[in-house]
Amino acid sequence: MKYLYILLVFIPVTIIGKIMGFSDPLLFACSSLAIIPLAGVMGQSTDDIAGFAGQKIGGLLNATFGNATELIIAFVAMKEGLFDVVKASLAGSVIGNILLVLGLSMLCGGVKYKTQSFNKNSINITSSMLLLAVLGLSIPAIFTHTLPEESLNTQYEGLSIIIALLMLLVYIMQFVFSFVTHRSLYEETVPSDEGEGKPASLPRAIGLLIASTICIAVLSEIFVGTVEPMAESAGLSKTFVGIILVPIIGNAAEHSSAVIMAVRNKMNAAIEIALGSSLQIILFVVPVLTLLSLFFTPMSIVFTPFELVSVTGAVLIANRVAADGESNWLEGLQLVTVYIMIGAAFFFV
Repeated sequence: MKYLYILLVFIPVTIIGKIMGFSDPLLFACSSLAIIPLAGVMGQSTDDIAGFAGQKIGGLLNATFGNATELIIAFVAMKEGLFDVVKASLAGSVIGNILLVLGLSMLCGGVKYKTQSFNKNSINITSSMLLLAVLGLSIPAIFTHTLPEESLNTQYEGLSIIIALLMLLVYIMQFVFSFVTHRSLYEETVPSDEGEGKPASLPRAIGLLIASTICIAVLSEIFVGTVEPMAESAGLSKTFVGIILVPIIGNAAEHSSAVIMAVRNKMNAAIEIALGSSLQIILFVVPVLTLLSLFFTPMSIVFTPFELVSVTGAVLIANRVAADGESNWLEGLQLVTVYIMIGAAFFFV
């Protein structure tokens, strides 16, 4: 993953470009390339801090900061009122993690190893939690189709807040389950760090985490400001940019980590990265953004029918793939193919 750090050169390039008035498409490209390695730095710093904090606190830190880049980008977009882009990027993160990341991991790992196994007990728990999370996302959309239009404005926002709070509650309780009451189910999923080097010093890791977070926040302002002009100049819809481009940019470092883990035959870690990240998006990032939006313009948890169908389909596929505790390259190819199909559909929206 170190090769991504070469892209850090685009941090000053983006800032200078903003001052000098670069075109929006060029600023979009530069800020995207700058955010990718920063997400990697943030993830590595979190891992290093977790190494000093112990398994329980470390797991909480990894879960909290695992999707910090997407949260920051989505928060900036939400402040700008780009709710369609925010929701599309969140749905796209779930779809991308399950279909693209998990698919590439199984495909690349399966090319090297005929069959790869993983702890199906813990993965099945994560998969079933994803089903619950998708149901929570679906209820507000279904609700909007059952009430008269004149009643919606006063009621669906309240429903979104209730569901957001319940999702956060479930998100918190999963830590009690995984770190306290059923800790033994997850012991096999912790990959060995043998041969991967010693973690950085704690002050350095904390400093890098703070610095990368600040840089991502600054660059996200530039990035979000160029989304609409770039989409118009490239002839792309905001939905396509949100569903496909934004999640890939925010998750690039995490995506590469999952694939590398699979190639090293650490399929447990690869699947936990893909499914765990998707679960965190729905149960943590979506509710937090919904609650934060109350301080600006309230944002409801109402996704478009196609976004919901795509997310639900991806989660159902994840449950099917995780059921037997084994994976191969053909399953990976199937997941990637479905992702390309969905991406092609959103391209024509």
